Amino acid sequence: MTDAASQFAALIIAARRDLAARIAALPPALVPADRAAAYAVQHKVAAGFGGIGGWKVGAPGGETICGALPASGVQASPTKLAAATHPYRGIEAEVAFRMGADLPPRATPYSRAEVVAAIAGMYPVIEVLESRFADPDAYDLMTNLADTQSHGGLIYGPETRDWQGINLAAEHCQQFVDGKLHTERTGYPFGDILRMMEWMANTGANWAGGLKAGQFVTCGSWTGKACVAANAKVRVVFPSLGEVLVEYS
Repeated sequence: MTDAASQFAALIIAARRDLAARIAALPPALVPADRAAAYAVQHKVAAGFGGIGGWKVGAPGGETICGALPASGVQASPTKLAAATHPYRGIEAEVAFRMGADLPPRATPYSRAEVVAAIAGMYPVIEVLESRFADPDAYDLMTNLADTQSHGGLIYGPETRDWQGINLAAEHCQQFVDGKLHTERTGYPFGDILRMMEWMANTGANWAGGLKAGQFVTCGSWTGKACVAANAKVRVVFPSLGEVLVEYS
C-alpha cells in the first residue's frame, strides 16, 4: 500500500504544479481500496503543502471523512481567481470555524465544552473545488478522498465570535451566481455541526499533531457542488454570518 500511495501522491503533486499533468486515467493498481489507503495518499501530499491552513470535514456517504487544506489556498473575501488556472471552477457554500487554541492529540478525548472553548469564531465560506483529475466525476469516493475531495481553495467572510446562539438548523443559505439566485437551503445538512468538530479534535487531525490555533475547519457543503463559467461572480449569504464573494476572471 505504501508504494502505491507514494506513486499516487506523486501524480497528485505533479498535477497541483502543472494543469497539463492532471490525471486522465489512474492506473487500477493505484486506486485506494479503502479509507486507510486514501488517507495514506492524502497525508503524503499534505506533507509538501508548506503548512496546513485548515481542514474540511463532512459526511457525504454517511461516514465522517476529512482532509487537510494548504495554507496557501486560504484567502479572505472578496477574492479574484484566474480562470486559466482554475479550469474546474466548482464552488460550495459552507460554514467554517477558526481555531483559537491548539488541541493536540491526547489519550483522553476532548469534551464538547473543551472543543467549543478552543474555537475563536464562525465564518461563512466558499470552498473552491479544483481536481487533480481530468474528470473527477469518473472516480469513486475513496479515489477523490485521496485528492482531498477536489479541494482548490477556501475563501472566508467575516468572523462571528458570538456564534453559539446561532441556530444552524434554521439558518438560511443563499448562493448567487452573476447576481441571480442559484441555490438555497435552510438548515445545516449534516445534523450536529459540533459533532464534526469533536471528531476532528479527537480523530481527524491527530496524524498532523491535532487542530492548531489559526486553522479553519469547514464543515461540509450546504448547497452541493456548482461549476461556474470562466467570468462568474459568486456570492454566498448566511443572514446570521454575512457574505463571502469570489470572482473568476
